Amino acid sequence: MAAALAACLVLASVAAGGRTIDPANAARAKQKLAAVRARIAEIVSRRGAQLQKRDALSAALRRADLDITAQRRALDDLNSATLAAERRLSQLSGEMQRNVQALDRERSALAGEVAAAYMIGPREEIKMLLNQTDPGRLGRMLSYYGYFGRARAAEISAIRDRMQRLTALGRDAAQQTVRLKDLKEDSQRDLAGLVAARSARAAALAAAARQVKTSDQELGRLQREKRSVESLIADLSRIIKSFPADTQQSFEQLHGRLAWPVSGRLIARYHQVRLNSPQGNLRWNGDLIESAKSAVVRAPYFGRVVYADWLQGMGLLMIIAHSGGYLSLYGHAEVLYKSVGDWVAPGDVIAAMSDAPGPPPRLYFEIRKGRVPVDPQSWFKGRP
Repeated sequence: MAAALAACLVLASVAAGGRTIDPANAARAKQKLAAVRARIAEIVSRRGAQLQKRDALSAALRRADLDITAQRRALDDLNSATLAAERRLSQLSGEMQRNVQALDRERSALAGEVAAAYMIGPREEIKMLLNQTDPGRLGRMLSYYGYFGRARAAEISAIRDRMQRLTALGRDAAQQTVRLKDLKEDSQRDLAGLVAARSARAAALAAAARQVKTSDQELGRLQREKRSVESLIADLSRIIKSFPADTQQSFEQLHGRLAWPVSGRLIARYHQVRLNSPQGNLRWNGDLIESAKSAVVRAPYFGRVVYADWLQGMGLLMIIAHSGGYLSLYGHAEVLYKSVGDWVAPGDVIAAMSDAPGPPPRLYFEIRKGRVPVDPQSWFKGRP
């Protein structure tokens, strides 16, 4: 534990110094960060093992969610590669068209020169020599013919080079076409895998829902999920105390001025009753935002990712540490684009919501001061 805290303190001193560090310090900071990551990975692994022992359905749901995010990231990568290949193919097509047009102009110019030479007839220099009486004029004419000859040779060379260029462009375009076809086939396979993973998730959710028959059972389930979040925050707090935030301006000073992490409709608010039960009411510790399908989730402020994995009741969850001991939590995303230790800046895309058919996706969002949840809405401008 002491080593992990020392790692965080070293990283904090690195951040405070504006990252102008020598290579030796950079290497030590990298080692310390690896130690922090290892401790967090240990927490994640331990929780996964506990989950498998305690609740097979939750473990199945975790596997399905992780499969979905892996398939979604692979599909996103393939789509990006496909767009890049399409752009390259379009560029090659445009370049081929420009080269064909230039080749046509060069051929036309060469045809004019050849026609003029044909009209003069063969051995034009000898004819001039025999027909001319003014030696000075003869010299000038021979120079002109030399210019014309070199120009014809240059035109022929340019045409030859252009033909070689067109041949090379044709090969590149053919290769890009094959690559594009392969990428699209891979994308279709990954899309099928994504659909299968979503089906497995839906089956796991349906099975879990069948286990809950009364409001007391539902309350018990939600309380277990709440304790899971609280326990994770407690574990992380012991490791990431004074975890560095990459900014000179404190998170607290931005109170009331932050941009919402996702656009949408606020359907549940902080401290609103989540479930009424004879045993007591359970309230929300954050806000629930209904978003558009495939909506991206953005970091509201500078910070560093301290958790990016699945958690019972939260699905895929990302936690970002900010300055002043603040944490922001983002639950129920379908894909996470950042990993533990990554720096984030305001507006960075950190996750994305589901694009699956059915109801709109919902992002669960919390802000905590240490372990204590605070009202997220008071930190943001307007509404989501």
